[in-house]
Amino acid sequence: MVIEGVKIASYLQKLLQKEIKSLKKKGRISLAAYLIGQSPEQLSYIKIKSHIASQLKIDFQLINLKSTPNYIKLANLIRQKAFEPAINGIIIQLPLPQELSTDSIFDYIPNNKEIEGHKKKSPFFHPLGLAVLTIFKYIYGGKRIDRNLLVDFEKDRQFFKKIFKNKKVVLIGKGMTGGKPIGHILGELKINYINVNSSTINPESYFKNADVIITAVGKKIIHPVDLKQGVVLINVGLRRENGKLKGDYDEDEVKDISSFYTKTPGGIGPIDVIYLFKNLIEAAKLQR
Repeated sequence: MVIEGVKIASYLQKLLQKEIKSLKKKGRISLAAYLIGQSPEQLSYIKIKSHIASQLKIDFQLINLKSTPNYIKLANLIRQKAFEPAINGIIIQLPLPQELSTDSIFDYIPNNKEIEGHKKKSPFFHPLGLAVLTIFKYIYGGKRIDRNLLVDFEKDRQFFKKIFKNKKVVLIGKGMTGGKPIGHILGELKINYINVNSSTINPESYFKNADVIITAVGKKIIHPVDLKQGVVLINVGLRRENGKLKGDYDEDEVKDISSFYTKTPGGIGPIDVIYLFKNLIEAAKLQR
């Protein structure tokens, strides 16, 4: 059964709109986004975020540095924006150029404005991890699209503990934009999982025993012969094939083997973006 991420995201967005309407009585909500370079894919991601911000009536400021600055210049630009009272959240579009690619760049964002959960002491969880948990809640919570899909981390802890007590979970990939934040949130919930990456010997042996596979690679890595009947497949990775966006598996190949699978595009991505703005709303509450 295909999981309609767009429908789930659309419903959750309506919940956010109600919350924002109440919160905006105390002032506007603003998000600042840093983008280095002119990558078409990154510009596309930023455009999606800007579009959702517009729908939610949230101020969206894009700081696009077309050429790569040195580390100190970027750090100072982020710090300046971070101390503007009107700015409620700051994001940095990843991946960054290699010379800037370091976790320390997030240290220049105050904890209560670092809404993507990159910092160890951030009060927020990464939106992508929360999106994966929402998919789990949909699958194992009755397949209903209602307000219970919104993740309440402490309230839902026992639910996830019970669901995954005897399930084998495989996470493929460990990158900063995919596997790492998902692995972090699974670890916080004490969901046991096996992390498969490029150095794993005979990864297919883990796939064949998995009840749930979350894949965040960016190339075709899942093949029907490596799956057991009824597996749940959640794709995060993106690749282009003949001009079309695809995930880490071909949907036509897995639809009769998997019990549930996300499609690409329109799977996890729209939910990920919604949680970015959910975190922004929570940041605004903290600051007020």
